[in-house]
Amino acid sequence: MAQVIVRNIEDEVKAGLKERASLHGWSMEEEVRQILRQAVSTATPARTQLGSNIAARFAGAGLSEPLAEIHGQAIEPMSLGT
Repeated sequence: MAQVIVRNIEDEVKAGLKERASLHGWSMEEEVRQILRQAVSTATPARTQLGSNIAARFAGAGLSEPLAEIHGQAIEPMSLGT
């Protein structure tokens, strides 16, 4: 089994952990293990990409064709007619 050392925990956090552990009837160390187990077992939702968010936001605005991808292309400044 691995060990993890966490330094510089605020006194209020330590007191809160101790209180939670007492309520559950186990040690503060076991309380931390339970919290960590729960944190990593909960599935995190997949993050959508920026382009997908923009497309979803303007889906009803009349855009009928997909927008071109610009991966790896140099971005040139807009011409202002000067």
